[in-house]
Formats: sequence, C-alpha cells, structure tokens
Amino acid sequence: MSEHNGYALRLHVLGSGSKGNCALIEGPQGLIMIDNGFSRREVLRRMHELGLDEHDVRALLLTHEHTDHVSGISVWCRAFDVELYASIGTPETRAYLNELDFCEFVPGLRFEVAGVDVQTFATSHDVVNPVGFRFDCGGDSIGYATDTGCLSDFALDALSDARVIALESNHDVPMLRTGSYPRYLQDRIISDAGHLSNDQAAEAAERIVGSHTEQLVAMHISQENNRPSLAVRSFAAALGAELDDELGSTATLARGGSGSDLHIRAAGQNRPITIA
Repeated sequence: MSEHNGYALRLHVLGSGSKGNCALIEGPQGLIMIDNGFSRREVLRRMHELGLDEHDVRALLLTHEHTDHVSGISVWCRAFDVELYASIGTPETRAYLNELDFCEFVPGLRFEVAGVDVQTFATSHDVVNPVGFRFDCGGDSIGYATDTGCLSDFALDALSDARVIALESNHDVPMLRTGSYPRYLQDRIISDAGHLSNDQAAEAAERIVGSHTEQLVAMHISQENNRPSLAVRSFAAALGAELDDELGSTATLARGGSGSDLHIRAAGQNRPITIA
C-alpha cells in the first residue's frame, strides 16, 4: 500500500467506546487491526465507509480481553486468515479466544508485523495483561493507549513524540461523580485500574506531545460521563492550543516556522474516522 501525504502510516478508528472498539493501522504492507468488538457486518460497513478493503488486514492485535474489544474476533477469523497477537495469558481468559492461534508476548516486547515495528507496553486495567502500542515505519510513528487508569514512565516514553497519538480521555470527574453510575463503579473507573480522566490525559499529553506530534486523538470517551468537546478543551488548555470553533470539537496548536501544527480531535463510538 502506498504512502499518504508523505507519511508511511495512517490511523483509522472504526469506533472507540464502551459499545465496541476497533482501529486499524495502515502501513506499506497492509492493515493491522487493533481489537475487534463489533460484528463482522459492522466492521465491514465502517471499513468500506473509509475506503478500506478487508482483504488488506494482515494481523490483529489485542489490547485486552474485555468484551467491547474482542467480541467480534471469532467470527472475523472464520472469514479472514490473519496473524493474531495478544499479551501472555489474555487468550486464556475466554474460551473462544483460547481456541484461536495467538502469538503471545510479554508486555514490553518489540516485534515486526506487516513491515511495521511494534513496541508494546503494559497499561493498567482490571484485566490480565493489558497493553498499548507504538507503531514505527519509515520514519513515521503512531502511539495508541486506551483502557488504562494510569501510564507508567515506560508507557509515556513509548508514546512520546509520535506523529499521531491516540490517547484515552474517558471521563470528566465531576460528571462521573454526579451521574447515575453507582459509587462502586465510579470508584472502579477512577482507580489506577480503570480509565484515564480528561485531566489525567491532558497531564500525560503535556509530557508525550513533542515537536513531531501532529495529531492528538481523544479516545474511548464515555457517552455517560464525558463529552468530546470536554476532552478536546482539556487537551487544548494543557497544550496551549486554540479551539477551532465555539463548539470545541477540534483545536489547533499553530507552531509557525518551528514545525507542523498540532491538531486535536476526538474519536467517537459511532462515526469512523481516518487520521492521516
């Protein structure tokens, strides 16, 4: 597959949230799927909406075993022959995953998939061995981290200065605390084994966004306890970016002659997007 806009990699987010997760890294040898929590029909519909061909998927990587990330994998694998990768112990958590032929790795391992260098790193979630990824190819890079209550120094270093950074910004704490969720669930979400809040994500962004970072994407936004505009505004305030409109749907940090501008936006649950 050819380069786009001079870059070797592109990120396609088919959906990000509690009702289903799936993303694709487009590289020179095809597509690398991250998670699959949708039906095969829905994945195909969203891929085709973005002009992607399902036969270009070369591999599927798992972040963790929660249903909204893995429920579509068995059906997908019956239709398409792809390499499967998961952190050690993850396939054993569900019988339908354990029936598949996964290449298991220890979080922190680096390997190559479809011509792309993949750096894995441990995240912090209430599962067996959750992971995030950094993808490097031809001088280009994409960092991907969702479903984590905190980020280690190793994870922050792995994400640092990637051209595209997809980072969880799950909830607004005041909305969560005054919302309908029971207290035990609120505490679980806020814990180090839960999800990053807008403020935590913004704090991380201050550290990992570098001069080469051109796209920052807020991921896994709660439909109950957050709004895309709140996540974008939080990132923008931390990084000194200006909102592009009154709604706060996107923001831009203009760098002038010092480098490419930084663009901030949010991925959604229902609308697939491509980040070039």
